[in-house]
Amino acid sequence: MSDPLYDAGMKVRREVLGDAHVDRAIAAATPFTEPFQEYITRAAWGSVWTRPGLDRPTRRLLVLGTLAALGQEHELEMHIRAAVADGLPREQIGEVFLQTGVYAGVPAANRAFAVAQRVFDELDAAAPS
Repeated sequence: MSDPLYDAGMKVRREVLGDAHVDRAIAAATPFTEPFQEYITRAAWGSVWTRPGLDRPTRRLLVLGTLAALGQEHELEMHIRAAVADGLPREQIGEVFLQTGVYAGVPAANRAFAVAQRVFDELDAAAPS
């Protein structure tokens, strides 16, 4: 049976995070974690990311700021990589973290800048010369 919300969510999830990441997440799912993977695909990706009220770059910036404020470094790293791959300028990512520092605290922003710098360094090192 087809599930339109899941299908729409999976399409957006792949567009935002990339096929390789999504394929790894699905392959790593266990009977215990599979319901959660299905839930986030429907709820986050199918219900929220598909809404027309904000464009995708704005949603990306909001996610980066939220993850930085919450100190969710693993998810933050993943979303920074995806944002850069999708063409979001590094300068905008930095502006988000400056804003985060004002409203969520300097330590949260400091960690976010460190995560972003590590990602940028890795991407630069892997880029063809």
